[in-house]
Amino acid sequence: MLFCALRNRGTALIRDEFDIYCKSLIGTTNVVQWGNASVWKVGGKIFAICSNWGDEVEGSTGIKISFKCSELSYQILTEQDGIIPAPYLARAKWVQIETSVAMEDQDIKNYVREAHSIIARKLTKKLQREIGFCAA
Repeated sequence: MLFCALRNRGTALIRDEFDIYCKSLIGTTNVVQWGNASVWKVGGKIFAICSNWGDEVEGSTGIKISFKCSELSYQILTEQDGIIPAPYLARAKWVQIETSVAMEDQDIKNYVREAHSIIARKLTKKLQREIGFCAA
C-alpha cells in the first residue's frame, strides 16, 4: 500500500513502502537528497522520487511520488486530477502524483516499474549486463 490507507497512517510508512518496492527492482540504488527526498536510480540515473516538496494540495498527504514516463503516458496522466507535470522534470516527461486518490497503488507500482525500464533501456549494454537488466 503506497497511498490507499493514508488517512489512517503516517507518511513515514508510505515512504518505507515506496522504498521497499523500488528496492525490489533490478539494479536500483537509493539516495536521500534534495530536502530529504528518497531518490531512486538505476545505473546512476533517476527513475522515481518520493518527496514532500511543494505546496499542500487539497487531498494531499504531503507525500508526492514522481516518476519518468513515456510520451503517451505523460500526455494521459497530466490530464488527470491530482497528477501534474513534475516540477523541474516535466520537460523530460516526468509526472508527480499529488493526492492519494489520483492513482491506485498497483497503478503507481506499474508506472514506477515502467519508469525503471525506460531508464534502464537507455543505459549502455555493458552497464545493463553489469546490473542484470535484460531488455525485452
